[in-house]
Amino acid sequence: MTADQKKRVLIITNELSPYIEFTDFAYILNELAIKTFEIGCEIRIIMPRFGVINERRHRLHEVVRLSGINIIIDKDDYPLQIKVASLPNARLQVYFMENEDYFKRKAVFRDDQDVFFDDNADRTVFFCKSALETVKKFGWPPHIIHCHGWMTSLIPLFLKTAYRREPVFNYSKAIYTAQASQFEEKLSPNLLKKALISPDIKESDLDALLPCTNDALTICASRFADVVINGSEELSEEVNSELIGMKYKTIVPYQEEWKEDVSSLKELYKTVIEEVQ
Repeated sequence: MTADQKKRVLIITNELSPYIEFTDFAYILNELAIKTFEIGCEIRIIMPRFGVINERRHRLHEVVRLSGINIIIDKDDYPLQIKVASLPNARLQVYFMENEDYFKRKAVFRDDQDVFFDDNADRTVFFCKSALETVKKFGWPPHIIHCHGWMTSLIPLFLKTAYRREPVFNYSKAIYTAQASQFEEKLSPNLLKKALISPDIKESDLDALLPCTNDALTICASRFADVVINGSEELSEEVNSELIGMKYKTIVPYQEEWKEDVSSLKELYKTVIEEVQ
């Protein structure tokens, strides 16, 4: 990795303004992506193509050259369609992972009776694996992979295990945003079985996931990430305790100013990239 190479940042997220917003970080990530692009970095963004995202309004179109990817989860084969749009007011590409079974429904995490979908665990595994397989198809090695949102929580684990020998990820550092819990329900125990996407993943690697809660996802991601951003003032006592115990990991405290100024997060990206080089 030479100093004159273009710096590459990949953001994998389940929310991004203007497409879908659950927390303030949807807006923060939008601004961070634009500001990081403006200092000369290459930026790509990957997110689910939830059925509530208006394809016509946001001008999504299929990426034919990336067609033909099938994602295998627990011996089942799921076709992946990839669509792309340009982030408004910026020349940044946002890639949307689409699958008929998991993301076509006109809802995000709950049905019209406010019941948490019983396949959210499966959807999470599918999204995480499909995002990484798409990067392989790109042939675009990112210096940073910033994972944001609970649906990205398995990516740091996958990078350190199932994908650790993939050349495209040789220099990648994983940043994870730890947030306040977005759901109180438990994910299906299928999560533990379906997350074993490779023999390189041991059951002990999934110990943190055993409760199948939102906090369990956050703790698992934080253990395998290289850097953890505290993305909320309201982290649970369990998550806070876990982060305090990570004395040899970079933990970035929450800052209210990010809602107005993302300069410190942009500097974090620069610091992490310099460490890679």
